[in-house]
Amino acid sequence: MTAFDTTVGGLATDVRLPAGDGPFPTVLIRTPYDRTRHRAEARGWARRGFAAVVQDVRGRFASPGEWHPYADEAADGAAAARWIRQQRWCDGRLVAAGASYAAHCALVLALEAPGDARADAVVAAVPALGPAETAREASGVERLFARAGWWAAHGDRRDSDESALDKALAADPGLLAHLPVTALPERLGRDLPSWTALWAHRERGRLAARAVDAEVPLLVVGGHHDHFADDTVALWHSWGGPSARLLLGPWRHGLVGTPGPDAGPAHRVDLGDLYVRWARRALAGALTSGRRGALALGGADVWLPAGTDGEPRTQRLRMVHGATFTADPDRPVRSDELTVPTDGPPDRCLLVTPPLPRPLDMVGPVGLRLRATAHTPSADWAARLVALTPEGTAEPLAVGVVRRAEAAGHQGRFRIGLGRLARRLRAGTRLRLEIAGHHFPAHARNPHTGDDPVTAHRLLASRREVDPAGVALTLHVLPSRPTPIDPAEEILR
Repeated sequence: MTAFDTTVGGLATDVRLPAGDGPFPTVLIRTPYDRTRHRAEARGWARRGFAAVVQDVRGRFASPGEWHPYADEAADGAAAARWIRQQRWCDGRLVAAGASYAAHCALVLALEAPGDARADAVVAAVPALGPAETAREASGVERLFARAGWWAAHGDRRDSDESALDKALAADPGLLAHLPVTALPERLGRDLPSWTALWAHRERGRLAARAVDAEVPLLVVGGHHDHFADDTVALWHSWGGPSARLLLGPWRHGLVGTPGPDAGPAHRVDLGDLYVRWARRALAGALTSGRRGALALGGADVWLPAGTDGEPRTQRLRMVHGATFTADPDRPVRSDELTVPTDGPPDRCLLVTPPLPRPLDMVGPVGLRLRATAHTPSADWAARLVALTPEGTAEPLAVGVVRRAEAAGHQGRFRIGLGRLARRLRAGTRLRLEIAGHHFPAHARNPHTGDDPVTAHRLLASRREVDPAGVALTLHVLPSRPTPIDPAEEILR
């Protein structure tokens, strides 16, 4: 194996070549998270016959220039791809690969680069599709905690400090509650000019729209517990290339390194080996056409074919309390706590199901229809579905948040999407549904004044009313126990 460092377009680049004379197919990883952290991954590709090129994106770590997230990756990636194809050790075939922001870099190389620079296949794991997709839910509600953590760690700096937000919260536990949200850099003691600019991005779907015209194979990997799970599935659905493969497991953003509580032994996939095997078949044109893949059934140690959905079922719920409640931004329902307060005025509407008489396999989208009233001109409605196990523990299942602007006191009928579930619940489990006005600090607090939540200086309490007869929770339930599949066979088919 041969290894050397170089610069491509002025950007710091590591190259790992397999043993032998070559030429070789090549994998390109462009990352803002320090190329040196990918050396073991690059060696893995090289041991399996691929040249591996890993590059620090512009303005990060050893690469000069200014760091402007999402701005320069198409042009810089194209320059790297052209350089690779000019090298004697490259056989002309190129795979773009990456996770999170690096997945964005890989996707723009497959979807936006000119023909002479375009990748021949793409591996995108937990893809951060763009600034608008990462900053906001599809409904427009701001993802405060995740974005504050990322910007504190990586924004407007050459290096990274993964613990920056944790340290700041330890010094000031109320850090994210201070107003306005745009003043967070001052409280962090950091110059973060791109923080305010982030919230100006509202247009979603640029890469997803381009994916319809994709011309290369895709392998997209995600986790049920990752906040980009919906984008991951949507990318797979929209991909127009010759083949699209989806692997969706019971994992968080760190994939198999950070499994969810419902992961089992069968869900421990060797992703590196799978990526290499898929890339070989993709470059050889040996994959069958169309969309295929594997979906983990959490809590069951089972994989299902991607695209599996159960039959829709409206779940019966009993109102416990909070048909009338107050959404107070000074005492918001917290996203990081599952304990429901029993003293004082209700801060949420609470409904529960009877214990399940038998195990239940929920596979597919979760939706909630509401008939409800807010006595303020702007209101967020957050719905959280929780499993209460027979042992008495609470496990979060799904969350959805929508923002509505209408006349104060007007009763509206609307729907909240809570994403997708792929989870087996044991007999005796109860479902708890919480309907609240906030989900903080995961999401920014709506000030209820009609002002922008990221620039607001003033917060008002919002009285809410939920019509118990107007609450309908729809789950997708498998009618019988599923037949397991081998995820690798589905990905490589």
